[in-house]
Amino acid sequence: MASESSSSEHEHSDHGSHSSPPVGAVIGIDLGTTNSLVAIVENGVPRVLLSREGERMIPSVVTLRDGKPFVGYAAKREKVLSPGETVFSAKRLLGRGFSDISAIRSSLPYGLEESVDGQLKIMVGGKAYSAIEISAMILRELKSSAEAALGVLVQKAVITVPAYFNDSQRQATRAAGRLAGLEVLRIVNEPTAASLAYGLQEKKQGIIAVFDLGGGTFDLSILKLRDGIFEVLATHGNTTLGGDDLDRAIAAKMAAEVKVSTGIDLYSSPLQTASLLEAAEKLKISFASHEHSLFSVDLCVGAGKSFDREWTRDEFDQLVRPILLATRESCFHALDDAELTVEDITEVVMVGGPTRLKIVQQIAEEIFGRKPNTSVHPDEVVALGAAIQADILTGKNQELLLLDVVPLSLGIETYGGIMEPFIKRNTRIPTSAREMFTTFVDNQTGVDVHVLQGEREQAAENRSLARFKLGGLDAGPAGFPRVEVTFLIDADGILQVEARDLRSGRESSVEVKPSFGLREDEIEEMLEAAKVNLLSDLDFKRWIEVKNQAEPVLRAAMKKVPDAYRLLDRDDAKKIELICEKMRTAMDARDPEWVQNLKYELESSTTRLAELVIAEAIQSGREGIAKKT
Repeated sequence: MASESSSSEHEHSDHGSHSSPPVGAVIGIDLGTTNSLVAIVENGVPRVLLSREGERMIPSVVTLRDGKPFVGYAAKREKVLSPGETVFSAKRLLGRGFSDISAIRSSLPYGLEESVDGQLKIMVGGKAYSAIEISAMILRELKSSAEAALGVLVQKAVITVPAYFNDSQRQATRAAGRLAGLEVLRIVNEPTAASLAYGLQEKKQGIIAVFDLGGGTFDLSILKLRDGIFEVLATHGNTTLGGDDLDRAIAAKMAAEVKVSTGIDLYSSPLQTASLLEAAEKLKISFASHEHSLFSVDLCVGAGKSFDREWTRDEFDQLVRPILLATRESCFHALDDAELTVEDITEVVMVGGPTRLKIVQQIAEEIFGRKPNTSVHPDEVVALGAAIQADILTGKNQELLLLDVVPLSLGIETYGGIMEPFIKRNTRIPTSAREMFTTFVDNQTGVDVHVLQGEREQAAENRSLARFKLGGLDAGPAGFPRVEVTFLIDADGILQVEARDLRSGRESSVEVKPSFGLREDEIEEMLEAAKVNLLSDLDFKRWIEVKNQAEPVLRAAMKKVPDAYRLLDRDDAKKIELICEKMRTAMDARDPEWVQNLKYELESSTTRLAELVIAEAIQSGREGIAKKT
């Protein structure tokens, strides 16, 4: 397809919402790489909802047992115990192909494979899952937590994404929401959501730089706050830079030291790799509040032998500083795009768990020449902002207006493999653009429209979003047809492209779907399967919850049976042994009610035994002290 340079025309316009969204309870969701949160606005005040475990954050971790998911803290505990069944950092895989994640494949303990059509598949328990399916499991848990906290069904949500998520990643997030049973009313950029919460609470005006460093992504957004209007002036970021990279740097350094010291390869198995990454993450988190910390990793998981080494914050800072300096490029890109300098910035707001680290705050201060504002809760502010946006969409909050932008340029491939941009990055959305094209070949009766996203001149260097064909053109000499191509981008940053032959009136269009996601029919099949298997899934989940609670009680009691025969009457000791045997039988039968009742009975029967064992240990200790003196 060729651009008619002599008669080229661009038309851009901002489109407001033509109809109010349906009124109802709508939640705000921060779907994070490491942790996720859900929030709501009540009586004009946003608040984070507690999970069913009573926590504000839900780890973005999924363990799959027999194809059934467990999400959150229960799954996080399985990261080391069952790495082959546990998936984390799935957000980094959303909307991406197998070739896109070569840098992080080797450090993940779970398997990744490429399907025939180039899609990325996560291999868990011998089954293949997409990142959309894993993310849907997390979103479903957030939905259930909100329903439990509010006592009502929740069907609508606003979900946040990194500002620099491309169209495939945004579409994949929307698909995950739908698969989780949610109507996603809006996809909102995380820094923009954070600014909403910040502006509402602080009533600030001025030029704000939002420094958003999460578990897997970094964004720098520049916003103008004025009289309740939040206008995004520019955004830039890196979807492959985050707290996970700091973990991997620590892990690589310690694995090398362990190899030299002991000859053991900590990357030799998924179990060992998961243990290494867990130890690295704990070390990183500790430096948010400590000057010194101990790194400790099992040399053979479960064997009780570990490798320990003391770290200082200075050593940690020196290791991760080169990684974090990569944020500078995005910061200065965003400033250039907004036609501003660091002197124009009136406030730097920190968002994301890793911004608790002093080294991150120090680098932000070096870049902008001012101390960042750390008064905003970095973990919760995005979810609170999503809830505020949900409140705006329900029509309850008329005081705030959110004006967001396109993170990357959008266009099509023209003759010679060149990208012709339609909508430049940092254009305010919603918006539209159109341009006239013609043909380069005589008697051409159709044109292929190749939709691209990116900033490179060569089409091949940008991300391919979609291809479609407009046929039925009247045959004629090259340059004779007049084809109008229109780009429409909605408030979620999601794109629709239309091509129309002005002579014949024929037209063709496509709503851009994720290049590495699920087909519409696959989503429908999964939704139907979820409905059909709802009760069996709930039964399975109930069984696993009871089993996980009962197993430690049973193991502890069985270890104490010899003590029972030594310290209790024979009948009482025999009773404990019999309950243990019954409990093993009940576990084999997978009967949750029976196991639960036996657990209570076992706990009651061993209370006296526990008291005697403790008393005996105290007496033994006293006797030992007496002998020494």
